[in-house]
This record gives sequence, C-alpha cells and structure tokens, in this order.
Amino acid sequence: MGEKMNAVTDAEFDQTVLKSDKPVLVDFWAEWCGPCRQVSPILEELAQDHSDKITFLKMNVDENPVTPSNYRVTGIPTINVYVNGELAKSIVGAKPKAALLKELADFTA
Repeated sequence: MGEKMNAVTDAEFDQTVLKSDKPVLVDFWAEWCGPCRQVSPILEELAQDHSDKITFLKMNVDENPVTPSNYRVTGIPTINVYVNGELAKSIVGAKPKAALLKELADFTA
C-alpha cells in the first residue's frame, strides 16, 4: 500500500500548492467517483516512490468548489501538476500506473 496523500483545501491552496518550492500534484476527486477510487492507490504508490521530487495532494471537489472552478476542472479525476505557481500539466481521467508515470516523467526524473 502506498503513502497516504494529504488533503488540501481551497483556503490552503495558494500557500501549500502555488508557493511550494517543488512541483505539486493535486488529485481532484470526490467520494462518489468510481474512477477516482481506482486512481487513488496508484497515486499513493507514486507518492511513496517520488515524494522527494514532487508533493502529492488530493482535493475533494465537493468540499472545495472554488479551486476546481478556478482551474476549470470539469471532470474527475483530474490530476494537475503545478510548478512555481503555474499549472504545468493536467491529466483527466483514470489511467494505469505506467501511463501516469509516463505523463509525470518530467517531474519525477
């Protein structure tokens, strides 16, 4: 089992994500979302392997509507990577571990 990912809220987003010294991956998810539950253990595994290079966080879109709206997150799961306060990559939909690793290679290498 992978590392438990910390949650981030609308209120903490600027400080925790946009002002971070290293890239931050945010998994936008909801309790009722089946594909979100599929991708969660994969992200936890990746967090365990790559947390030295990238911070892994998750945001519940039902509890935190402001940030997903600001970044036009319309479908979940959406995995966004932020670098130096900017959205650097957006991955929409559940993907297998190999595909996610490939998408995130720029940030984990």
